[in-house]
Amino acid sequence: MEDKRILYVSSEVVPYLAENEVSLMSYDVPKMINDQGGQIRIFMPRYGNINERRHQLHEVIRLSGMNLVVNDLDMPLIIKVASIPKERIQVYFIDNDEYFKRKATFTDEEGLMYPDNDERAIFFAKGVVETVKKLNWVPDIIHVHGWMAAMLPIYMKHYYKDEALFADTKIVTSVYSQSFEGNLDLDMINKIKFDGIPEESISNLITPSYENILMASILHSDAVIIASEALSPSLTKYIESSGKPFLPFAQKDQFAEAYTNFYKNTVL
Repeated sequence: MEDKRILYVSSEVVPYLAENEVSLMSYDVPKMINDQGGQIRIFMPRYGNINERRHQLHEVIRLSGMNLVVNDLDMPLIIKVASIPKERIQVYFIDNDEYFKRKATFTDEEGLMYPDNDERAIFFAKGVVETVKKLNWVPDIIHVHGWMAAMLPIYMKHYYKDEALFADTKIVTSVYSQSFEGNLDLDMINKIKFDGIPEESISNLITPSYENILMASILHSDAVIIASEALSPSLTKYIESSGKPFLPFAQKDQFAEAYTNFYKNTVL
């Protein structure tokens, strides 16, 4: 993977958040490609429970300052950056006081999902793409991890479809069993349609459940990775029947070779 450019867009990444299936793979996979001589960038939301002082986050003024429109509202975009110690891996944080200055990632103190998680996901997707455009950094692959990042393939294939920068970029989505109960805001589909995205391409978001959000992401990806051993039968069946090239689940001690071969032989 020497000199290949891979952009990792994730809901969660260690060491900035607690260890789980998504956050660990969102660290392990980029590290593997970095060790192989690939060029990588990682993007994640700047949740309020990330300790900025301990992890030495600092704002990048030249990248911050633009406004993103979400459901007809102007929301300021703040970009922060940090380096994972010892790895020389840069992590970019998408921030906005309205969406991310909270004490937790996805749920409030009662364990209830934040009612605007749908808008946070839209803001995150747009924020990543706008920042990469400002960096003028052309990724060969964008690899998406976690449901909060699942809007990115949709926006790439529609909202940003005419961006010359991404003309040859391929999108890979890793699908995990980690999910949430119930649905995001039922008005989510209208907020996405506001950006000119056709309803027929996101019709399953009429009910924005975890599985429907992932299915919409898979539909707009070029390839898929099954990242959990215990993925639901319905998601597994959807992936297998999607017509997209997919990589079956690989155990921890085998994923490096499996992912590298999948990138080289299937995606690129």
